[in-house]
Amino acid sequence: MIEIKTRRIEPDIVVLEVAGRITLGRDSKQLEWVAENLVREEQRKIIFDLAGVTQIDSTGIGIIVMSAANVKKAGGELRLAGASGHVENALRLTGIEKLVALHPTANAAVAKF
Repeated sequence: MIEIKTRRIEPDIVVLEVAGRITLGRDSKQLEWVAENLVREEQRKIIFDLAGVTQIDSTGIGIIVMSAANVKKAGGELRLAGASGHVENALRLTGIEKLVALHPTANAAVAKF
C-alpha cells in the first residue's frame, strides 16, 4: 500500500510525501501517475519525499527513474529527499544519484532549486 500527499512550497515547487511501499504492484503506479499529472500541469520542480517509505524494489526504482526522465524531458527537475535505511541503500546501490539528486530532507532539496 502506498500513500501520497501533495504539498506546495513557494509557487512552483511540489513535494510529494510518499509513505508505504514502492514495490511491484498496481499501488506503486499511482506515484508515476501523480508525477505525470504534475508535468501535464506544467509543474517543473518536483520532490519525492521518501521519509515515509518503508520498502522499495526494482519496480519502485524504475518508477522513480521514469518519472525523473519525464520531468527532465519537460524541462524540469525531480529530486529525492528523506530516504533512509534500506530504502536509501537500495537507491545508492543502483547509482540513482547520477540521475536524480538525493537530499537528506525535503527542505534541503527545496533549498537547492
